[in-house]
Amino acid sequence: MTTPDMATLLESAADGIANVTRADLQVMLRRAALLLRNSGSIAFDADIDDALRDLSGEFGLTRSDTIRFIVREWMEKNTYLPVHSLGEDDDVEGSA
Repeated sequence: MTTPDMATLLESAADGIANVTRADLQVMLRRAALLLRNSGSIAFDADIDDALRDLSGEFGLTRSDTIRFIVREWMEKNTYLPVHSLGEDDDVEGSA
């Protein structure tokens, strides 16, 4: 996850409230309101919920971020989304 989600931005603003401008706070609160207004929940079977909880713990992500990650990976692997390309100076794991 490269860009922070709205919850992370709000938490960060709350931690450093003295450093957040009124205009920035207003923008964040409006975005949060829109997200809440347009949010929906996904109900899964118990076995899928258990697997999501375990994966979320392994990845160190929230349930929603884990679902986003899984869906993005699936869409990239099935060519519904373009695959992220690595630049010349990007870090990679492993060796050749």
